[in-house]
Amino acid sequence: MNQGMKVAVRSGGDLGTAIIHKLHRSGFRVLVLETDSPLAIRREVAFSEAVSEGKALVEGIEAQRIDEIDDIQKLWEKGIIPVLVDAKADILTTLSFDVVVDAIMEKRKSGTHRKMAPITIAIGPGFVAGRDVDIVIETNRGHNLGRLIFEGGAEPDTGSPGDIMGMTDQRVIRAPKEGVLKAIKKIGDLVKSGEKIAEVEGVPVITEIDGVLRGLIKDGTHVPKSLKIADVDPRGKLEYCYTISEKARNIAGGVLEAILLMKNQLN
Repeated sequence: MNQGMKVAVRSGGDLGTAIIHKLHRSGFRVLVLETDSPLAIRREVAFSEAVSEGKALVEGIEAQRIDEIDDIQKLWEKGIIPVLVDAKADILTTLSFDVVVDAIMEKRKSGTHRKMAPITIAIGPGFVAGRDVDIVIETNRGHNLGRLIFEGGAEPDTGSPGDIMGMTDQRVIRAPKEGVLKAIKKIGDLVKSGEKIAEVEGVPVITEIDGVLRGLIKDGTHVPKSLKIADVDPRGKLEYCYTISEKARNIAGGVLEAILLMKNQLN
């Protein structure tokens, strides 16, 4: 049984949430470490929403924000995932965890290192397996998606989103300038090419393609210029807005495999 194993996951964005969701259902006790202003786009499948909303529900699993360390155990006993605002993972200096997973996806080192826990895992580029963390999980779409890397790092960031129905860069929308985002549309809305979905300091944010608005950064968020702020899915299926993606599930499976592999090696 994995009930005794405690896992700290840095980031409750959509990829981190897929990992958290799978580990929770597999019997691990998971703590989510987040920033005070998460920048998740696919907010309907992001436990990071608990930071501002108090709680978040993703595919039947609930997460709740906590402000006291003593509440971690209380929520675990209720089958609820605790979310703590702790961007630097300071809690790891006072509480020990069996596993630390870095799911921040900043494409560069974020402070996670092998001394944080007996098992350390990072997803995506920016880490070297065997030096920075024990295992890196490939996040680039394609043949190696979800693969465990024991030496070296993941494939470099391509800077281009994955292909969906022939659409890549067109389906991702970035901030036209720095400023506060004002949402016009909401996640789940069907949108047409040329339609305004938001504004940043009065500058319109326009979709280039038809589809369903699968992701949109939270209304009122201060965003830097060129930050990814929205995602339009050309498949137009509403249910895809509220369920974990196939890419995220694949990565989550890789993390679960990595933990079990390392656990068996340590025993």
